[in-house]
Amino acid sequence: MSLAPLFQSNLVIILHALGAFTALMLGTVQLLLPKGSETHRLCGYIWINLMVLVALSSFWIHDIRHVGPFSAIHLLSIYTLFGVASGLRDARRGNITAHRKTMRQIFWIALVGAGAFTLLPGRVMHQVVFGQ
Repeated sequence: MSLAPLFQSNLVIILHALGAFTALMLGTVQLLLPKGSETHRLCGYIWINLMVLVALSSFWIHDIRHVGPFSAIHLLSIYTLFGVASGLRDARRGNITAHRKTMRQIFWIALVGAGAFTLLPGRVMHQVVFGQ
């Protein structure tokens, strides 16, 4: 394992990867800690901002192209942006069931699921983890 391939990438990919990794770690903590506390809210706001960073930065990453400069993964970025807004709105309105469902979906689909695809051969994170 070597971070060299990541840090040899362009700045957008570095920010995207570091944001995603930080969001993955913080999101895991959020899932495990008690809900509703000030700590939960603070970590949640940080997590939302990280997810917005990750989603927005993806629009400047064009390694895979299906339609013009974009790929199907960019649909996930749009889903993420709408999802975090919806989840935040639900929390503020007191609809905790919807908030929990939305935030967990974003965590599992947009972070864990999409993150798994970054480990495919030819991707930067594959080179970081597997050294190839």
